[in-house]
Amino acid sequence: MKYISSHSNPFFKELLKLTSSARQRRKTQQTLLEGAHLLQAYHASGNQQPRHLLVTEAAAQNREVAELLKKFPDVPLSQLDDSLFAELSELKTPSCILALIELPRITITSVQSSFCLLLEDIQDPGNLGSILRSAAAAGCDAVFLSKNCADAWSPKVLRAGMGGHFVLSIHESIDLRVMATTFQGEVFAAVVDAKSNLYDCDLRGDIAFAVGNEGAGLSECLLAVINRHIAIPMSGHSESLNVAAATAVCLFEAVRQRR
Repeated sequence: MKYISSHSNPFFKELLKLTSSARQRRKTQQTLLEGAHLLQAYHASGNQQPRHLLVTEAAAQNREVAELLKKFPDVPLSQLDDSLFAELSELKTPSCILALIELPRITITSVQSSFCLLLEDIQDPGNLGSILRSAAAAGCDAVFLSKNCADAWSPKVLRAGMGGHFVLSIHESIDLRVMATTFQGEVFAAVVDAKSNLYDCDLRGDIAFAVGNEGAGLSECLLAVINRHIAIPMSGHSESLNVAAATAVCLFEAVRQRR
């Protein structure tokens, strides 16, 4: 096991870039996973092995981490000084393991998808991660993100996604107008003031839900190419739901109908 204690270490500098730069993640097609849960989810999904594992001194006393390390006997392992590890972590109380991984290969194309999401300009990493987590739980096969969405592979989105990334085909910087017009099934746009009710729609075939920005919703240009505009009926006093909550409601109504 190598020990890294210096800020000037070239490998550490590259890792630090990955934590803060979406451009660097796209360029290298790599990202960092933090914590045993995400690494376990990555391994369980059948993805290739990590490129490198990084631990703190405390990892040796963590039974879960110790068992997980046994699954990767051929992966390079380095111990980071606690202060360096903390710089790579965004958690107030950092975990004791990080994994450098290649971004998973996309397996489902727009033509092959039968249950997917079109996400337009979702800005908040927590919202995006929560949406991806719900999409995975609902059995979606693919998610298509517009150019101005938050980076799907940032540490914050990965943490909020809780492993959902690894069972989805995630496509970034997609022209959603083209996607909406070429999708083989029915596309439903979630709109607050739509006249059609989500619960009156037949969601049993090949479908896609289009969901928009937290404040602005879906753009007029995207709405113009989607015929089915739907709203979630609400009996309370709130005008709308959080975008992640609204997406989950749509997804699981489809799940209910497709049982």
